[in-house]
Amino acid sequence: MKLDFTVRTQADMEEAVARFGIVPLFQNSIEGFSIEEHVAKEAWFDSGQDGVWEWKGPVIRATGCAYGKLFEKKAAFVSPRWYAELANWRRDGYDLDARWDEGLLPREDHYLYTLIEQNQPVISKGLKRLGGYGKEGRKGFDGAILRLQYMGYVVISDFVYLTDRQGRRYGWGVAEYSTPEHWLGEDFSRTVYRREPRESYQMLCDHLRGLLDVSEEQVRRFLK
Repeated sequence: MKLDFTVRTQADMEEAVARFGIVPLFQNSIEGFSIEEHVAKEAWFDSGQDGVWEWKGPVIRATGCAYGKLFEKKAAFVSPRWYAELANWRRDGYDLDARWDEGLLPREDHYLYTLIEQNQPVISKGLKRLGGYGKEGRKGFDGAILRLQYMGYVVISDFVYLTDRQGRRYGWGVAEYSTPEHWLGEDFSRTVYRREPRESYQMLCDHLRGLLDVSEEQVRRFLK
């Protein structure tokens, strides 16, 4: 079953996040479950006016949601309520320090997380500079930032536009990274570990199956 919504305005995106709780940006393994499949042509690429790409940051700020590459290595918006369940399941009971102490975290992930935690919110360009990443420098940024998002330790908290000397905005929005504890605040910190991880997983499955009327196997494939 496809979701019944159309995105023509920023307000439409905000409403979708609030209504559904989990909203992928791009097409994925569940048909009809993405903004891409429900967006009006004029609000997608190259329309000559602001659209989905310019609205991502404002939607994150307006809804207070988590955003990042969270499912099938693709970006999605997740409301604070459902992100707490997702992070609890993905973290599997470990905060990042505990995962590191148990030898369950790659060194590069720990290094990058520490940079983010100490400088948040921090845009990707500044993060790479701080960490010494680059052609002649440290490697592994893309893999580490993807894993940290997937495991529930880092989110994109905004998109920042660079400006020229005249103060004019140019280029695409640059991702700004934060820990969920910083971006989502005390409510997240208080609730993220309140259940057993499997309980959170089952709640996510039930929510998506009720929302989309899809099989358990489809949901498992999407969440894995």
